[in-house]
Amino acid sequence: MPAATLPIRAFQWDLARQVERLSWLRAQLPRYADWGYQELYLHLEDAVTYPSLPGVARSDAYSYRQLAQLVDDATRVGINVVPIVNLLGHTQYLIQVPELRDLNELRQPDGSPQATGQVCPLHPRTLEVAEKLLRDMAPFCTAGKVHVGLDESFHLGKHPLSRREVKRIGLGGHFARYVHRLRGLTAGMDLRMGIWADMLYFLPEAIPQLPRDLIAYDWYYYPFKRHPRVELQNFAEVDLATPLQRHGIEYWGCPMNGAFRHEPLPHFSDRLANAESWWRRCREVGAAGFLMTSWEPNRLAMETTTLVDAAVAELWLKPNNRSREGKLRAGLHRVFGNKPGNSIARQLLGSDRHAFTGYARWEINKAWALASGPTSLRTYRAERQFFDRAVKQAKSWPEPLADSLRYRRYLAARDVFVRTARAGVLALRKSMSGKPAEIKVVLNALAGHAQSFAADLKAGAGAARRMWRATRGSNTSAPNLLLIAADRRELQSWRKWLASVRRNPERTFTPSPVSGTWMMSYVVWNHAPAVQHVAVEQLTAGGWQTVKSCHTIAFQSRGAKPQGTERTQHWVALTGPFDQIPTIRFRIGGVGKVKLSGVQISNGVKALAAKGWQNWRILGQKPTSGWPQLGKEQIVPLVFCS
Repeated sequence: MPAATLPIRAFQWDLARQVERLSWLRAQLPRYADWGYQELYLHLEDAVTYPSLPGVARSDAYSYRQLAQLVDDATRVGINVVPIVNLLGHTQYLIQVPELRDLNELRQPDGSPQATGQVCPLHPRTLEVAEKLLRDMAPFCTAGKVHVGLDESFHLGKHPLSRREVKRIGLGGHFARYVHRLRGLTAGMDLRMGIWADMLYFLPEAIPQLPRDLIAYDWYYYPFKRHPRVELQNFAEVDLATPLQRHGIEYWGCPMNGAFRHEPLPHFSDRLANAESWWRRCREVGAAGFLMTSWEPNRLAMETTTLVDAAVAELWLKPNNRSREGKLRAGLHRVFGNKPGNSIARQLLGSDRHAFTGYARWEINKAWALASGPTSLRTYRAERQFFDRAVKQAKSWPEPLADSLRYRRYLAARDVFVRTARAGVLALRKSMSGKPAEIKVVLNALAGHAQSFAADLKAGAGAARRMWRATRGSNTSAPNLLLIAADRRELQSWRKWLASVRRNPERTFTPSPVSGTWMMSYVVWNHAPAVQHVAVEQLTAGGWQTVKSCHTIAFQSRGAKPQGTERTQHWVALTGPFDQIPTIRFRIGGVGKVKLSGVQISNGVKALAAKGWQNWRILGQKPTSGWPQLGKEQIVPLVFCS
């Protein structure tokens, strides 16, 4: 296809999560131009100073002058800029400002605004604030358009003013009217307006009511064969291109280059496959543009997302390069020069088999006692061995990639250590009926493991620090370093617990950083993937307390389909007396049905099974088309057989 008929190629920088060094960003622009990218989308929120709303910007935000420098540099190399100004969902950057909190859609029982939420479309000041933000960003809209977000706005219609309008014209009409009001503002600035298209999955009736010169950016971050899918609707296929284009609305396709939440590395296979799916679809439906989005890169070395963007450029630079390894190899050459790209590409793609991804996997980040997954250490030891080898091979690699593997190796070592420690607690409790010498052997082994892990933690901290500093300034907001600090505190607590058991072996029956008085386990089968949520609550003197709260989303292509095979064993640390069975229950929420089984509790001496849970039980609500029914929950009491 001739270059003139290809979709516009665009990339995005998410600077709202962390501020990258301006000099580093400016240095990337000529490279992106060489790779055939034509537009830059800047997701900013409070990461820039707004002269008309000086209270919005955070302390390390880019100045107005710095943003102008970045945009001027982009213009010089032929890249047009599109600022993203969130004006519905993801507007906590506004709500957190005391003077703007009343914009919130969500209200307390007394009518006052809640501390979190999103802006209300009908609040008397919303358009005033929106106009100030847009006018401040207008000089930087060198592509002649501005993006106003509007994605994931699930609090829509909650404000008393909103409820009254929704009652009259429906939720779709309410949404469309707000789009028109915003379009009136941007039209007055001679700018076209874009929105994310996901709200139209749930409000298709709004499409005929939208402005005809709107631009809709359709996003979906997994590979697909025909149409993208909707996670909230059990990954049902959806074709927004046809109805949008029928009404004269410009359509774009949007893959993603980075990672989900706590992942320290992109899943390179999924990211490239996702981009390939969108490139094919954009050409098939005649999409106006193709935007490589980037989200939450603050747990990644920024160069890893740049690498994905460089590899994806093969789609138009060398369309005959159909191999993902070949694309990644080309991306490595573009970003890092003449390095041994073959072996690096294979190793990075190999790391995908050990992705640190999914809410269940990330439970350990909240607290070691919540670490979930199989009881056997085999899987975790295999991962640590893989990354042990990878780190050795990466000594001559570009530092951002080598440090990413070193940090991932730390997470693998932590997985092994925490689960070894938990098994050690159970072994101690079982040894209490034996000889004191047996207890001493176990304690010595656990102390040795703790000493070895302290070295792993130090190495992980160094890798995380270098990953951050490669393109960023201070470490105050580096989430990987905050995680390392939390792990260091957990390790200190663990060592203190071991010391207390040495002094008094009866302390082995008390809660530790890796276990509770009792441990609960159960298996979740995400057989019909959506956005299910499974929580465990325990009855205490203060009432029901949530002790575990976890979504089922796996964030991998293998889980992005209507029928799933992902089964995960979860663990929960429970409090209370060692000789008293705790009172617990499930709270099932989110969207979708989920299967649970194998519910049991153990204090290390005895194990009790939950009555009626020998076989799978299906819980939750089946997803429906239209607006998602969020907020519905199912309470399931548990009875344990002694």
